Amino acid sequence: MNQDITVPPPSNSVHKPKLRPTLNSYFNKPTLFKAFFFCFLPFLISFFLIAYLNQSGKNSEMVLLAGFCNGSDIANVDSSESKSVPFQETRTGHACSTMGEPCISCTTFNILAPIYKRLDQQNQSVRESDFRAFWLARNKKIVNWLLYERSSIICLQEFWVGNEELVHMYEESLGAAGYDTFKLARTNNRGDGLLTAIHKEYFKVLNRRELFFNDFGDRVAQLLHVQSVAPFSINQNESVQQEIIIVNTHLLFPHDSSLSIVRLHQVYQILQYLETYQRENKLSQMPVILCGDWNGSKRGHVYKFLRSQGFVSSYDIAHEYTDSDADAHKWVSHRNHRGNICGVDFIWLRNPHNSQKLLKISWAEAAFGIIKYQLKKVSLAENDAFAFLRADSSGNHITYSAFCDALRQNYVQVNLTGLSHGLSFQETKDLWVQADADGNGVVDYEEFKRIWDATWLQHMDEDCSLEDLNEGIAEDEAIGFAVKKAVLFPHEVEKGIWPENYSLSDHARLTAVFSPVRLRCSKQSL
Repeated sequence: MNQDITVPPPSNSVHKPKLRPTLNSYFNKPTLFKAFFFCFLPFLISFFLIAYLNQSGKNSEMVLLAGFCNGSDIANVDSSESKSVPFQETRTGHACSTMGEPCISCTTFNILAPIYKRLDQQNQSVRESDFRAFWLARNKKIVNWLLYERSSIICLQEFWVGNEELVHMYEESLGAAGYDTFKLARTNNRGDGLLTAIHKEYFKVLNRRELFFNDFGDRVAQLLHVQSVAPFSINQNESVQQEIIIVNTHLLFPHDSSLSIVRLHQVYQILQYLETYQRENKLSQMPVILCGDWNGSKRGHVYKFLRSQGFVSSYDIAHEYTDSDADAHKWVSHRNHRGNICGVDFIWLRNPHNSQKLLKISWAEAAFGIIKYQLKKVSLAENDAFAFLRADSSGNHITYSAFCDALRQNYVQVNLTGLSHGLSFQETKDLWVQADADGNGVVDYEEFKRIWDATWLQHMDEDCSLEDLNEGIAEDEAIGFAVKKAVLFPHEVEKGIWPENYSLSDHARLTAVFSPVRLRCSKQSL
């Protein structure tokens, strides 16, 4: 049994050796040793341990979304938002450590601007923006998630550009993590906008453009032309620095069916600008990634329009879902202010040389699709619809003037022209040119039937086949991307369920992982 040993003072007569005090003697009296042992020693141990782990991490392979390529869930965090996600230093980029192949990752997320977040369903005027503690805590959680995932590309919608404190928090946090950030406000001082973040360790921004639709919804879009910093290895002797075009946007919410044409027109403007940008800059074909909140489901006109232009939904490709109605509601990503749940958030991918129709033809088909939908809503079958469009024409055909009058009709809810957000004169004329196939100035029943029976996706078989990256790029080949994985969070939405305990946003977060592939393409004119 240990006992304290009392050492007597030295004596001139008798010399006794000093005995070493026990630890117990120090613990029983206030000494500097106790302060060192309990306070400073743990700190020193932690400091050296963290330094060692950081050094080990620098020597390890780059990973893409911790556990993403080895099959585990993003961040592996429960969908309950009761806890903040701890920041973890996980590097993402071009390499999936477990698969040994290059990858890039992309996240799109409508983060619900505090000026739109309702706190009291009985009093719609009470918004989160009035309570700093609420919106600050929620957005700190969002930032922690973004830092946790460390996607190569981040596209945010409903970013509260009108609040300097929030903007500073995002820009400072993402900037410290290695991102270049670009924000864009909606027109007419709406208060929110877009934020796109590009990880500069993996991508260099070559150019960027801002698109202002200047329409009924004051919507905007961002276009960024980027190039990979580290080349993608094609084989042992060859590599390429891949260029990509990234678009971030948020389309108008369809408050009523007459606004469908506005959303379609917004996408048309984006695709027109893409064509113009590539032509003016003499760019070769490259992958295009469109991200955002499209405010429309897989059954909508925008979805079909983009499919006709060679784009594929990364989430549906990853989960092997088709364009059929049976697969249209397998997943959701949004619960709107009306309480409806639907899938509206997409990361679209178009590879070089994907089969696509001429843009004007696709636009005409999409617009005619809206006209047909509006007519069928009021129970007009094919024959009745032809009679409605023909109006008082003397012959069994539709004239241009009758066609224009029909598009202005409100009592059958077509109402696509004559409004500030409707079809312009030139767009109406372009539709007529597509309808009048033989150019004789009228549309007969056979021409009308061709429009009425048009199918969207007959032409969607890709002309490009995927090849392993083990040979050089031949003259008729290009580098594109294959979808490796796509995940929605919270995970319940992947089963078509909206969890009641999820409060981070009224949208789910979507992240997709792509790997470069060689495309062997047969060029065909459409």
